[in-house]
Amino acid sequence: MANKKAVVLLSGGLDSVTVLAMAQQQGYECHAMSFDYGQRHSSELIASAKIAKQSGVEHKIVPLNLRLIGGSALTDDIDVPDYEPDSDEIPVTYVPARNTVFLSVALGWAEVLEADAIFIGVNAVDYSGYPDCRPEFIQAFELLANLATKAGVEGKKLSILTPLIDLTKAQIIQKGLDLGVDYAQTISCYQADDHGKACGVCDSCVLRKQGFTAAGVKDPTIYI
Repeated sequence: MANKKAVVLLSGGLDSVTVLAMAQQQGYECHAMSFDYGQRHSSELIASAKIAKQSGVEHKIVPLNLRLIGGSALTDDIDVPDYEPDSDEIPVTYVPARNTVFLSVALGWAEVLEADAIFIGVNAVDYSGYPDCRPEFIQAFELLANLATKAGVEGKKLSILTPLIDLTKAQIIQKGLDLGVDYAQTISCYQADDHGKACGVCDSCVLRKQGFTAAGVKDPTIYI
């Protein structure tokens, strides 16, 4: 595994930082990619840059203004709602086609790097019901990736790896702690302030809080 390369999608949040640590543990030479996509705050990008530097990996922040199409509380003038447990509706914090777009850009870099894998921290257990976090989506994109690239046509298979897909938030946190992840450095909130303080009431904040509680670990997040 020592010579294998991977692009790791790094948002600066709890899940993606855990995935980076897991990829490094597996022996991949990691190249981290983040997106400045018009999200509500830049705190997560600051966090991702800091974490990438501490992890000793190359890091690119790609400008990608999804505010041009809007349609989400994260990229439009729509209020971020408080967490609603047991809701069957896809929340307004869903960003249309975000993971498809992110993985497509990551795919381009992976081909340039001659990488073997792209790691993404999607989760289908403790999550907000986004359609682009499901195993079916990942399987379909991996098929597309190997049909759509020169590398794929020439027989160099690329894998889309989702090591968190079946884990609870508590299990993710425990896995990260075992790998030495400092979760105090991460930003998961949809509407953190300029100092990185979390709101404590959005979906992402509540799921994060519940994860630390279930793991029996003190939540290091600084809340407003």
